[in-house]
Amino acid sequence: MSLLREIPPTAGFPFYAGDILSLFSGQAGKGSLEEDFQSYLGVPFARVTYSGTAAFYFILEAIKTLSPKRTIIIPAFICPLIPLAIKRAGLKILVCDIQKDNFNFDSRQLRELCLSNPDILAIVAVHLGGIPVDFDSMQEITRENKIFIIEDCAQSLGAMYKNKKTGALGDFSFFSLCRGKGLTIYEGGVIVTGETAFAPLIEKTIQRLSHKDPLSEGLKILELFGYWLFYRPRLFWFVFNAPRLFWSWRRQPERAAGEYYTPDFPLHAVSEFRKRIGHLTFTRLDQEINKQRQRVSEYLKLLEDIPGIHLITAPAENYASYPYLTLLFDHPSQKNKAAQILAKTGLGVSIIYLAAINDYAYLKDIIPPQDAPNARYLAQRHISLSTSTFLTKADLDRIAKILS
Repeated sequence: MSLLREIPPTAGFPFYAGDILSLFSGQAGKGSLEEDFQSYLGVPFARVTYSGTAAFYFILEAIKTLSPKRTIIIPAFICPLIPLAIKRAGLKILVCDIQKDNFNFDSRQLRELCLSNPDILAIVAVHLGGIPVDFDSMQEITRENKIFIIEDCAQSLGAMYKNKKTGALGDFSFFSLCRGKGLTIYEGGVIVTGETAFAPLIEKTIQRLSHKDPLSEGLKILELFGYWLFYRPRLFWFVFNAPRLFWSWRRQPERAAGEYYTPDFPLHAVSEFRKRIGHLTFTRLDQEINKQRQRVSEYLKLLEDIPGIHLITAPAENYASYPYLTLLFDHPSQKNKAAQILAKTGLGVSIIYLAAINDYAYLKDIIPPQDAPNARYLAQRHISLSTSTFLTKADLDRIAKILS
């Protein structure tokens, strides 16, 4: 690890002092962050929430009123916050394995789960790494069985599946505006639905469960200023690696990886101040995503001839946003060696999740025992390469040299 220069592991958008100055000078322009999402995705409804997890939870609470079914299917390689939100909503969890070399559902297993269980309320479609999942095969299954599709777009703002943006494909979707997730207001989320009939239900659910908390919101505004200060290579080590070292020393790997959560996540309303910041930075969205895609193109040229590795990328007909690029090794020993070396370079190399969702010890009580060999295979063999705007050509060359 480098104290002098640490690249963020994901492509969070830089936050500029000019954004604040524009806000106070009256140059922010018309419109709102919610209107930005509606226009960008071509949907009639979008609402900003405290977090992506809160947005997902509101969706679950809403759809509970539309059906007596109570089981949610999730992929086996997913953020631990997803099952915790399902648990908080009082719903059941069913895990479906993914494919061996990408993030798509094992479509045969998904079909079997839906056909064999009449209690399936919804499927969570996760566009992990900004790569759109195979939506057609999933939609065929859900239409046959009257199952909702909830898109997890936490990492895929700007991605497209067959000329349609992610977030506008399913019945409901949610985005994350958390630090490091691209467009950010430090902590935030967005609920989206393309069905006008569902909008009043979502609005009513938010009003019922959300509330104002001036103290918490004031802290988030301060943290937003902290993001502006520390989200740069010269200072990022102190907010990213210092906590990781502490929890590693305490032998708590989930906390060290930032993957230990509890189901009591906040549901507070977001201030107009932070929403306006998001509205200001939305104008840079496509420009920043194009930079991320360019980084991936550069990686592909440098890494395509190295034996023993495989890059997870989007099919030609789709358009990924790539907040990071996932690399798979043929053997776990290769992954472990590369991760050990690259972790000391400060070049933003990390991992997505520590394990298959079934293998997190602290989630054992809420996730039914079920084998997921493909998700476990991926967890043991992957690293993620940053697509941060702070990376230089020299950085990319160094990563390729180490991998080679």
